[in-house]
Amino acid sequence: MKLTISVLKADIGSPGGHTKPAERVLEAVRATVRRAQGDYLIDHLVTYTGDDIAIIMTHDRGVNDPRIHMLAWSAFQEGTAVAQQRGDYAAGQDLLIDAPSGNIRGAGPAVAEIEFEHKLAEERPAESVMVFTADKCGPGAYNLPVYLAFADPMYCGGLILKPEMSKGFRFRIMDMDYAASDRLIDLVTPEEMYSVVALLRDETRFAIEAIFSRAYPEQQVAAISTQRLHNIAGKYTGKDDPVAIIRTQGIFPAPEEVLMPWATVVPFVTGDCRGSHVMPITPYPINSAVRTPYCQPIVSAIGFSIDREGRFSEETVDFFADPYWQDVRRVAHEKGVMMRQQGWFGVAMANNAELSYTGLTKIYEALEAGKRFYTREHEIAGVPVEGHGRR
Repeated sequence: MKLTISVLKADIGSPGGHTKPAERVLEAVRATVRRAQGDYLIDHLVTYTGDDIAIIMTHDRGVNDPRIHMLAWSAFQEGTAVAQQRGDYAAGQDLLIDAPSGNIRGAGPAVAEIEFEHKLAEERPAESVMVFTADKCGPGAYNLPVYLAFADPMYCGGLILKPEMSKGFRFRIMDMDYAASDRLIDLVTPEEMYSVVALLRDETRFAIEAIFSRAYPEQQVAAISTQRLHNIAGKYTGKDDPVAIIRTQGIFPAPEEVLMPWATVVPFVTGDCRGSHVMPITPYPINSAVRTPYCQPIVSAIGFSIDREGRFSEETVDFFADPYWQDVRRVAHEKGVMMRQQGWFGVAMANNAELSYTGLTKIYEALEAGKRFYTREHEIAGVPVEGHGRR
């Protein structure tokens, strides 16, 4: 049986700013998706992280299926209608296209999908899955934790303890600055780990899109969304807020190994309020609101098993809800406050390529148009400088 897991996530409005979706909005989304279950949809979960609603689905229709994508789009539209009635802030923010033609990749919502042979035998006797959802950050926010979980034995002991994992993994990386089409490169670890790191260090340009087992090349282990909203809209419309699907256990890293980098690194990423600053991405329980100073980036992780029919286990695991993560959040908040104390200066703000989609560009353009810049030679010669007042 070929099974597909699809995760589609969007910000369609929230009360009091970019905080959390209202219950009536969530119920409108759930009701729309619920009607398809038992027809062409095997199972589904609806969660939220910050102000983003995630629809997690299993089906047998493959990736990029128009019916699955339009189901999610319709659910987001129904939720948007309720958000508009309520007067919620930024209602429908991530729905950037009026009428997508079946596939909503590039239409605004974050999309991650993975298809695999769900036979529950041989190398995969059971299927264990984690889904990560993030808010207030760019699509490369997972680069470091995911790399460490799949390529560094300091974090993932399975790389030296499991022969299948010792063969390494193949990373598919997207160049997100290339807006004309999807520009990709496949690199393998451990042989090409330095090349992988050279790309992933720039989380605003390069992001992991997929990871494959080298021991079992047909087995895709991870799928991560890589949409850039400013490539679609041509201006800043909110952060990209990625989602990730990671299959775990057995021939793949265990959940504990996937989680370890989040516990020890708390990486700085581009995001935050207005998407303009560099802040640590902070683990939070699923269905958490954003209500900290500066809208610190947050990430949630939910885990579940999948039975022989493709249905989610009745019980799910909220990985970041454990009391252990309270200390991690404290450290992350301290790091965040220290960075924001630097305000607008230097590395505290996003790089110029990211900020070129914001109002800063208009300030630069206005100064240029007003001829406010002048050369040292003009000053020495006493040449009048328009708008400067010097003679």
